[in-house]
Amino acid sequence: MRFTQATVRHTARPDEPPGAGATSQQAREPAHPSSRYSAPSGAGGSFGGPGLLDGLLSDDPAAVDADVAGAVGATLARLLATRVDDARVLDPLFARDVAERVADFTLRGGRRLRPRLLWWSLRACGGADRAQVRAALRAAAALELLQTCALVHDDVMDAAATRRGRPALHTAVAAQYGDGAPATARRLGESAAVLAGDLALAWADDTVAELLADGADLPPGAARRAHEVWRTTRTEMVAGQYLDVQGQATAAHTVARAVRAACLKSALYTVERPVELGAVLAGAEASVARALCRAGRCAGLAFQLRDDLDDLFADPGVTGKPSGGDVREGKPTYLMALTRARAAGTGDRHALEVLDAAVGRVDLTGAGLDRVREVVVATGARDAVETRIARLSRRALRHVALLELPQPRAAAALRELLTEISGPRDGTAAPGHRPAPAPTSTPAPPTGAAPAGSLPVAVPEVAR
Repeated sequence: MRFTQATVRHTARPDEPPGAGATSQQAREPAHPSSRYSAPSGAGGSFGGPGLLDGLLSDDPAAVDADVAGAVGATLARLLATRVDDARVLDPLFARDVAERVADFTLRGGRRLRPRLLWWSLRACGGADRAQVRAALRAAAALELLQTCALVHDDVMDAAATRRGRPALHTAVAAQYGDGAPATARRLGESAAVLAGDLALAWADDTVAELLADGADLPPGAARRAHEVWRTTRTEMVAGQYLDVQGQATAAHTVARAVRAACLKSALYTVERPVELGAVLAGAEASVARALCRAGRCAGLAFQLRDDLDDLFADPGVTGKPSGGDVREGKPTYLMALTRARAAGTGDRHALEVLDAAVGRVDLTGAGLDRVREVVVATGARDAVETRIARLSRRALRHVALLELPQPRAAAALRELLTEISGPRDGTAAPGHRPAPAPTSTPAPPTGAAPAGSLPVAVPEVAR
């Protein structure tokens, strides 16, 4: 069975054209979602109504194996149908302006990376019964809602006008009410986005609570352990985001600080915790879960370092976002912290002057960004980050390879996914750049990794 991810049909109301002043791409987007949602093709009825969608929701692990993203999408579609209907009962305007936008944003999610990691970890650890499949899909849906919360709030904090090639939520709401005073519309958009992120978080917590309430059929202790992972995940996400914005505001660009923020924002939240959730829902032994956590942390750090490189060097047509955004916003990334540290260590005053003049300049020109790229390459920071990514990727694979997991084919799928998330996207390698060695599964194991479930209080050994 193949799952087809549910989507949302947008239909602009006749009295509300797309927002004034939007770009041509934004103008093609409706001012707000319609109140009608569609299940996968052929389902019939409104969002969440009876039809083909019910047939796409399966507790057969083999069916989910065939299309993890689609299975999670179908789960989200049914879950969000109930949530949006509840919002309409409360108030139609709230449902239209906020709740439907949260549902739309979540259903149009990106790579479904966290759900895929959770699923293949569960399967590699032997999770296969109906209760485990249902719990895994619910947990995956909760992770996607948590990601919606993070991204919607992130766009407000970064004043980002677009997300995934469309107007960001706060931008869309401001455009919807753009006939009034611009400052008032902007403030409304930002406020709506804060509330939308809060709503997504509430829905995520509700989903986990329902999972735990039905946890009697899970392996002993699995529900309790899953709740602990979920609580830790939420705090780590917020902590990582705060370190990011605090570093941006204070220009705290040390290497150690950058690694710590990357560990919280990506290594744990994006990779390690989803992997851990899958393992605990499968009833894996604590030693197995810890080893998978170490693999996830290594791959997650590699993922963030790759993102840092892509932001500066990759083709915007491939990444879906403008090049050099981190530099212009003054983000405390590991790449820029390492570049500055190397320049300072060698007394390269020219490189330091270039960085001082460019980092945090929202009006930085393309020529100025090219000078930053030249400095990053000349100091050796780019090659050093590529090398570190390759080392982290090898360590991640090694951690998984050393385990005797009960489902070898699922373990292979997990290893493939861990390799995918740290590798360059198709077309992102810059011309003439020497790529780092490809990951293998036979490096020496890392030492000193922080224990699973704990917040890092120092630079993780895997990042050194």
